[in-house]
Amino acid sequence: MESLKDRLQAAIDRYEHLTAQLNEPSVIGSSEQFQKISQERARIEALVDLGRQYLKVLKDLESSKEVLEQGGELSELAQDDLDQLRPRMESLEQSIQLELLPKDPDEEKNALLEIRAGAGGDEASLFAQDLFRMYSRYANQMGWRLEILSESFSGQGGYKEVVASIEGQNVFRQLKYESGVHRVQRIPVTEAGGRIHTSTVTVAIMPEATEEEVEIDSKDLRIDVFRAGGKGGQGVNTTDSAVRITHLPTNTVVICQDERSQIKNKAKAMKVLRARLLQAKQETAEKERSANRKAQVGTGDRSERIRTYNFPQERVTDHRIGLTLKKLSSVMEGNLSEVVEKLQQEDYARRLALANEES
Repeated sequence: MESLKDRLQAAIDRYEHLTAQLNEPSVIGSSEQFQKISQERARIEALVDLGRQYLKVLKDLESSKEVLEQGGELSELAQDDLDQLRPRMESLEQSIQLELLPKDPDEEKNALLEIRAGAGGDEASLFAQDLFRMYSRYANQMGWRLEILSESFSGQGGYKEVVASIEGQNVFRQLKYESGVHRVQRIPVTEAGGRIHTSTVTVAIMPEATEEEVEIDSKDLRIDVFRAGGKGGQGVNTTDSAVRITHLPTNTVVICQDERSQIKNKAKAMKVLRARLLQAKQETAEKERSANRKAQVGTGDRSERIRTYNFPQERVTDHRIGLTLKKLSSVMEGNLSEVVEKLQQEDYARRLALANEES
């Protein structure tokens, strides 16, 4: 069986080979090949960095052991080195094990954010709008590009539903734990008596799907065009530019009407449709892999209540990991990094524990 040391050395060798390839004229002249090699190199960079540190610690350990075995006046210094190096080695081994866990192939992808008002009427739609603002601000902090693909409004001006694409580095990796039911407890602006109401909003984070991943036969689609309704600029509501696409085998319906161009609305609708079909395919496969469910923090079940936002107590609670923060206002301003990091840490810990059980 290949040792950890051998695996790390193989990764280092591969990384150096890829680095050399990036300097070859034939690769530099091919943007497709350059991008492919760069992506592979980036995927193993963190492991290589840990591996180099680990191999150096192993070498230092061996040197200190030799000095200790020889005895003499340097023995005490050698023992001190060993006492410091062993915990460092254990820490690096844990980090390396996490890095070696099977990667979610979707983690580096862009994502589609879908927010729908649930129970609670107008208050639910207003909170859906607040959540969209929260994610928009987080995307801005991360340097991502967010574009609204589809939106529909309630009578109070909140969102019945909004769908947006988010493009940038590791978008799906950062946001995938946000899928599920978000519950809000607060006094609605529509409540004259000052009573606290509980409402819900459903969030879905879907990896962006390529045409190769989700093949759609044009014969399986019904495409309808109509005049846009609701909010929209001049021209949007006066031409038949809105597009409704129905995927007949699954009865999945997508509507896009925000662009003046029928062609642009169709392209956006197809992007949403592919993402929804990919998500449905992945959910079916995940249910079949029931043994893996216990290793998940929760990354896709829309019916799972994942978080409560309690405004009177300035408290946000993530129910999956028992995390409670008394900084709701900050979170609603898009400061999600602490929550995201805690969810990732918990997920990695569970996956690592499961991998150790199976090994």
